Amino acid sequence: MYKNIIREITPLTVHDCFTIFSRDKSGFDFPLHNHEEMELNLIINARGAKRIVGDHIEEIEALELVFVGSNLAHGWFTHNCISKEIKEYTIQFHKDLIDEKFLRRNQLSQIRKMFEQSKKGVLFSRETTEELMPRITGLVKKRGFSSILELLSILHDLSTSKGCRTLSDASFTNENYTYNSRRIEKVFEYMNLNFGNLITLNDVAKVANMPEASFSRFIKKRTGYSFIDSLNEIRLGHVSRMLLDTTESVSEIAFKCGFNNMANFNRTFKSKKGCTPKEFRSNYLENRVFV
Repeated sequence: MYKNIIREITPLTVHDCFTIFSRDKSGFDFPLHNHEEMELNLIINARGAKRIVGDHIEEIEALELVFVGSNLAHGWFTHNCISKEIKEYTIQFHKDLIDEKFLRRNQLSQIRKMFEQSKKGVLFSRETTEELMPRITGLVKKRGFSSILELLSILHDLSTSKGCRTLSDASFTNENYTYNSRRIEKVFEYMNLNFGNLITLNDVAKVANMPEASFSRFIKKRTGYSFIDSLNEIRLGHVSRMLLDTTESVSEIAFKCGFNNMANFNRTFKSKKGCTPKEFRSNYLENRVFV
């Protein structure tokens, strides 16, 4: 799929820790793209624009702040936005800005968790965005070591903020996820390998070597999602990829991805994506550049 996404060469050099740039614009015209660098994007006064992050598509509000992980396809598009006075601040930094060994220290646990979530894209709450907006826009004027300290401070405050939500489905991104639990990782590996088959709570509990009731509580505590929600996310990620990478019908894709009831599939898909599978395919492809 990613062979059909523009690979952006960002202005960030190997000699810099990060770069920040601001733009005044009357619309969005840059195609769907990805890049190695992680990105924090603040968009002001663009209500009605459309955001695509991974397989998530959504019309945005007047103010938003999104954290995009390395190699995750993303883009903003004019769509229903009528404003001609849009302001955009973009911070890009190397994915190894914070060394992996350092990132695993206890004091950085929240930032480590946020970096893991960024593989799916993170949308921060309106309250968090309003609170941190002056510091993000003010980062343009900072230089040298003080700019690094401020960026790290901003990342920390974002990582401890409330009300954020992840956007894309995990299995859509092809990134490896760390759950700090070998049992959970074995279960997710099993579900990713067998998503097209019938998978029961009993099956995954056996993989984790736990009683069903204990595992049900365990996965909810570790991931924040129930077993069924986790399985549906994996299946929907594969559905999304097949909708974009193949010409197979919606029903064929649904059955291949483990959904045996079309009414339930359509309801689950629309609840998660905010549109029907056909609308998703159309909305995504119209903003995709073929190379």
